[in-house]
Amino acid sequence: MENKKTVNINIKQYSMVIALIAIFALFYFMTGGKNATSTNINNLVMQNGYVVILATGMLLCVLTGNVDLGVGSIVALSGAVAALMVVDNGMSVPVAFLAALGVGLISGVFTGFFISVLGIPPFVVTLATMLMGRGLTYTFLQARTVGPLPTNYTRFGSGFFFTKQIPFGDGKLDLVCIAVAAIATILIILSEMRSISTKKKYGFATNPMWQVAVKLVIILAIVWFFFYKLATYNGIPIVLIIMGVIVGIYHFITSKTVAGRQVYALGGNAKAARLSGINTKFVFFWVYANMGLLAAVAGIVLSARNAAATPKAGDGFELDAIGSCYIGGAAAAGGVGTIIGAVVGAFVMGILNNGMSLVGWSTDLQKVVKGAVLLGAVTFDIVSNSKKS
Repeated sequence: MENKKTVNINIKQYSMVIALIAIFALFYFMTGGKNATSTNINNLVMQNGYVVILATGMLLCVLTGNVDLGVGSIVALSGAVAALMVVDNGMSVPVAFLAALGVGLISGVFTGFFISVLGIPPFVVTLATMLMGRGLTYTFLQARTVGPLPTNYTRFGSGFFFTKQIPFGDGKLDLVCIAVAAIATILIILSEMRSISTKKKYGFATNPMWQVAVKLVIILAIVWFFFYKLATYNGIPIVLIIMGVIVGIYHFITSKTVAGRQVYALGGNAKAARLSGINTKFVFFWVYANMGLLAAVAGIVLSARNAAATPKAGDGFELDAIGSCYIGGAAAAGGVGTIIGAVVGAFVMGILNNGMSLVGWSTDLQKVVKGAVLLGAVTFDIVSNSKKS
């Protein structure tokens, strides 16, 4: 019975990865392989960079049992401030970026203050910041598009890391991508071996080796496919590096630090968390302040990719970020979810958007499909939890 339980847990844990592969394969046949081209894989990374960044911060909000509806407006406002400083005021790009990050942080602190200190429901506060942020964006930009932005700005949204290309077939192959894939392979294998060793050391049940082998083969196949496609294009996008650093930092925070455990405790049972000595008001404060900061990072990336700031930038981004968390396995009630799951959820959304666009489906139909996927993910979570209880 113990082995059977372990198998079931693994199936649920990796269900979103399986779903991502299945969705990608479905659109591969529907588009005649267009979604698997090197150009399209590069576009997937660049088009979904902001979603991954926002989903990383949004997961912390979701873990507390709440969401942040204002992130799309803060994305637009931060990008607008940076673009105005560079284009209209002649400021340097680093100074503009710091100003944008400051705007995002101030917005997050503003939100966190009303939620943690005054006890206003997060839904109400973030709805207000959504409206105020959008209004300020239109005011600052005066309903115009500000651009074009200089190359040293746009490279953060559409540029590439150092490349070392060699002739390969009819094109070129970037050795940096291949080296990163090889390093990632070693780290993944070592991490899995260390996990198994730790479980054995403390007498915990370990998964059958065939499960471990299958999991590693699937993960490494995805890694090598992904980096090979990038290697045959222009190499590693700078956006990917930004995403990787942010995901790595927040994965560590949520899984290895006291601050991360406190967020999970707050979402699991707020009253019990308070009684155990956790300053729940401070947890709420830093979670929403952090969300504002990451929204600013997403705003910089988006404006850099578009080479301009527009009043409608970031419209609906909060829905993509929230959807990514729930699709990635976060519980609607809070207390359950992982950063990696949110990233997988973001790419599920991205592959859906990209595949439906390549097939030629209308934006109206795309919204219907995305809504159905989100509803299905949340329903699955609630039904699964009700069966356990």
